[in-house]
Amino acid sequence: MPFSPPSIPFPQLAILALLLLSLSACSDNGDADEGNDNDSAERQTPIAAVEVTPRDLSRNVSLSARVEPRTRIRLASRISARVEQVLAEEGDRIEAGQILAQLDVAEEEAELERAKADRDEADLEYERTVSLLDQGNVTEVEYQRARAARRAARSEVLLWETRRDFGTVITPRDAVVTDRQVEIGEAVSAQDVLFELVDMSDLVLRLGVSELDVVHLEVGQTVPVTLDAMPALPLEGEIRRIFPTADASSRLVTVEVALPEDAETQGVRPGFLGRVRMAVDHRPDVLAVPASAVGEEDGERYVYVVNEDRLHHRPVQTGVTRGNWTEIAEGLDEGDIVLATNPIDMQDGQAVRIVGWRG
Repeated sequence: MPFSPPSIPFPQLAILALLLLSLSACSDNGDADEGNDNDSAERQTPIAAVEVTPRDLSRNVSLSARVEPRTRIRLASRISARVEQVLAEEGDRIEAGQILAQLDVAEEEAELERAKADRDEADLEYERTVSLLDQGNVTEVEYQRARAARRAARSEVLLWETRRDFGTVITPRDAVVTDRQVEIGEAVSAQDVLFELVDMSDLVLRLGVSELDVVHLEVGQTVPVTLDAMPALPLEGEIRRIFPTADASSRLVTVEVALPEDAETQGVRPGFLGRVRMAVDHRPDVLAVPASAVGEEDGERYVYVVNEDRLHHRPVQTGVTRGNWTEIAEGLDEGDIVLATNPIDMQDGQAVRIVGWRG
């Protein structure tokens, strides 16, 4: 008996057709997903990059100190006496040999007159002895004794002349009086300070510099100086000397910076606060990358260079790190493009695309 397919009503036939279409679509989607999985191996990872360029990685230090005269003289009395005259006061410009004060030396004058009398007597005795020696009436010993007595008498005169002269207080050099500590009528003792003098043409800053920084400084190096009192006046100082030892407690080494000779004529005064910002450990025009771009593996430092949208592992030799930048001593050339972020999760040959730049 011939086979006759069962008849299917139209509504059921429509439903069956929809089911077949759904199955076909699912099969197509599965094939598409498989294609996407194959493409994901070549998906380009977005990265930030930096171009290797020369940078100044010199280190700057900021220091401050008071302006002070390099030469300061505390002029003291050399005798004990009463002050008769004071001929200078604060602010006076004085020249070498100028009299600043006169002390009472009446006692010294009296002693000097006595010494002169003793000298005259000793001279007469010596002359008499010489005459008798020629006649053979005195011995050689008596002659030598008279000669020594004359020398002693003359030395006594010189002694009291010197002490008398100590009563006149004289400046030893051209200077400016910055302090007067004596008044007329006062009694002073030997070694009491009467005046303080400074050479205003030789002003300096004495900076305390860390032992880590001072090794990069040298005598003759110029440094910029600014003053709080005169911020609009730029000055160029010069390192005059570097003290040989560090302070035992602070570990700072004193560095003396000389100001220009005409600093005083421009209004600079001792006591002004000076500030110095100077470069130490000079490293101008060195190649550098962000410090975060440098990785380390098995004791070797490396970066990833970007070339043709892929990362390439590159060993490097690094130098100093200043802030966010690390010096590259070997391994990179100017113009290289480098991964600017932490390379720890990246791989050699990885496909990338640059979406941002650093630097």
